[in-house]
Amino acid sequence: MTARLRRGAPLGLALALTGALALSGCASNEATAAKATPAASGTGGSGLNEPDVNGDGKVVVGVLSPGDINDHGYYESFVDSADAFAKEKGWKVIKRGSVPASDALSAARALCQQHVDMVALAASELKAAIPASEEPVCAKTAWYVPSSANIDQTPRILLSSDNPNQSMLAAGYAAGLKMKAAGYKKAGFVTGIKADFSVLGAKAFLAGIREVVPKATLVSTYTGDFNDSAKAKEAIQAQISQGAKVIYPYLGGATDAAAQVANANGVLTLTPGTDRCDSTSPKFDISVIFSPGDYFRAALEDFAKDELKMGTPRVWQLGVDPFPTVKICKGQGDEDQQLAEFMKKIGNKEIDPAAEVKRLG
Repeated sequence: MTARLRRGAPLGLALALTGALALSGCASNEATAAKATPAASGTGGSGLNEPDVNGDGKVVVGVLSPGDINDHGYYESFVDSADAFAKEKGWKVIKRGSVPASDALSAARALCQQHVDMVALAASELKAAIPASEEPVCAKTAWYVPSSANIDQTPRILLSSDNPNQSMLAAGYAAGLKMKAAGYKKAGFVTGIKADFSVLGAKAFLAGIREVVPKATLVSTYTGDFNDSAKAKEAIQAQISQGAKVIYPYLGGATDAAAQVANANGVLTLTPGTDRCDSTSPKFDISVIFSPGDYFRAALEDFAKDELKMGTPRVWQLGVDPFPTVKICKGQGDEDQQLAEFMKKIGNKEIDPAAEVKRLG
């Protein structure tokens, strides 16, 4: 989850949920991570100062991506976040896309040789680059790494993750508010592969709905492919025929095709990771926002203030941090307030998402 996205791509969705924290039992892990403290200020006791870590009078951020940084999706959103923030601050961004995992280590060393202050990996697929953080060539760099279950915390990197339980539960709660207002009882969830992360994601979504509509039901469809638009449209149409009035297309490249079918049938729909409340074709009613690009920007804001701690995990908390979050595009009455209060309760631990999911069995 590592969550979190535009990880609306199939790999991204899987990593967003499985790579950050497993849905079951993630609350305790999150609490432990949140309490972790570095050995000293700045870059986790390294003695370096952010953002001009190498002290050369300028700030340069280096980004390595395993995918196409012009993909109009997850990988581009990550780079766009760096570019936008760097422009505001007068920083420079050096970026390289489509980096094979086998080249990750040499690519990271090459960035350090260009005197970057930060090496940012766009996805955990490039974990092979991490040993460079301990080498002399990268001695004066901070590192931002999306968390994954197979990446260990080391002294010279920050691991960025989120708790997918939180955003999925809040997404369901937002959907529940719209369902209650309209008198709806049935929702749908369309995704790609049937795996632990997608099955548990559907459960969290339903648990959130039932916070508002206790007797609501959910029909889930696994098309086997996050990007197959034909399968997605067929699944959406089938769910509409079964009476679903709110459908979450938890998809990648097939998201828009699915949303268009929902739009054509007057069915409410949600986004899988990004804020698209301004989109008109297709139209979305709720934005569920857990894009890694958004997390990266928030991390860069901390970096600019010398508050990004190396040697620690950074777990982004719904109801506490700017992201993840959920947004009703056109809230009616006190819907926005109710959603904000619900997310705040998750943030301050009054509501335990894992416990809510467990209740469903």
